[in-house]
Amino acid sequence: MLKVYLDSSAIVKRYVTEPGSFAMDHVYDKCEVGEACIATSIWNIGEVLGVLDERHRRGWLSEGEFTKALESFAGETVRLMRLRVLEIIPIFAPILVESWSLILSEHIYEADALQIRTCIYRDSDIFISGDKDLIGIALKAGLKALDVQDEEKIKELT
Repeated sequence: MLKVYLDSSAIVKRYVTEPGSFAMDHVYDKCEVGEACIATSIWNIGEVLGVLDERHRRGWLSEGEFTKALESFAGETVRLMRLRVLEIIPIFAPILVESWSLILSEHIYEADALQIRTCIYRDSDIFISGDKDLIGIALKAGLKALDVQDEEKIKELT
């Protein structure tokens, strides 16, 4: 089964319509039928909540849109975990320690380094992100990394 690692920027696109949403719908649909599984870090749960909250506070999401996004995110997360096609990976000390060298060599935030190291730890087939700089670093680290907006490539690979 194809293992797809999603960072926070990719996950948000499942619950807020914007460029890349079609690709995330495709990935989630593949999980629903058992053709793929999603891996992500527990760190991403908080980041997704933070992004949704920020968009709501700025008025980019109405109260109804915000509530719907939160309910969809929570409900789908639980459902996919029950189907065993979503794995939320804890922040294990070795993953965190291994991220430190990326922080220093690539001059990135710890959260970004954690994404790359968690993807490697999980032995995912594809890393999907909306952060072009992070995609470049992931490629440098030897991962197959795709921009969430590259919908045709994501559809082709999944």
